[in-house]
Amino acid sequence: MVEERSLLSKVGNGLNVVLLILITLLCLLPVWYTLVISLSDKAPVAAGQVFAWPKQFTFGSYMAIMEDPQFFRSFWISVQRVVYGAVITFIVVLLMAYPLSKSSDEFKPRNVIMWLLVFCMLFNGGLVPWFMTMRDIGLINNIWGLVLGGGLPVFNVILVMNYFRNLPKEMEESALMDGAGPWRILLGIYLPLAKPVMATILIFTVVGHWNEFFQALVLMNKNENYPLQSYIRQVAVVVNTSQMDAETAKRMTSLSNQTLNAAKIFISMLPLLVIYPFFQKYFVKGITLGSVKG
Repeated sequence: MVEERSLLSKVGNGLNVVLLILITLLCLLPVWYTLVISLSDKAPVAAGQVFAWPKQFTFGSYMAIMEDPQFFRSFWISVQRVVYGAVITFIVVLLMAYPLSKSSDEFKPRNVIMWLLVFCMLFNGGLVPWFMTMRDIGLINNIWGLVLGGGLPVFNVILVMNYFRNLPKEMEESALMDGAGPWRILLGIYLPLAKPVMATILIFTVVGHWNEFFQALVLMNKNENYPLQSYIRQVAVVVNTSQMDAETAKRMTSLSNQTLNAAKIFISMLPLLVIYPFFQKYFVKGITLGSVKG
């Protein structure tokens, strides 16, 4: 009987391993296919002959994008946007989540503020009022418009707030008895214990700022102010060869939209693929512990 259970356990473990390998391959296949398309020539891609390996291998799509100086300018704008946005979101979310993690007896406006946050999470004023507000405060053609336009993600506030509420109250009571104030408790006790959930919101913020392209199309009147995603979208969707030199224009017109789109997608996902493994170990723990208590 024991041997049969042991055999069944081994078979089950083997099936789990096979299943996980298949799921991994299914996740990697779109990334690999995108890379293969971006490295293939126009003719075999248009004929549908490319699947597992590049046909008529070429870096033409990447050269057409990266040889434009605007690519590097847009890349730098995106880096600045991610850094500024991550820092501001980190600070704002931390400072808002800590008082909201208290009861209404400890922090009297808590319930009112929470209802306002939930309302803002469910409803917004619309694109036109948002644009008019950004214009009136001078954030048109300004990187701070991209950073501050969504500087307070309400979902992240709720996530961190719930994580703080799951921490033992005895730690804070002990710190208060020792004479620690709110700032000391937040920075010396809560913040070090909140690494998983802070890493989680950092991932959300970085991915959100890096992938977002629409705000720049609304707020920026000049192409040189576009972040990377908006720039690549313009290159892949609206190719203006009149502003390029003869060699670059010839290369652009010799490429299909499919290869350019594949290069765009692969370039945009590459930085996140490099960064994510460093935060992955915190991700599941942070989002789980931050969502189990209301």
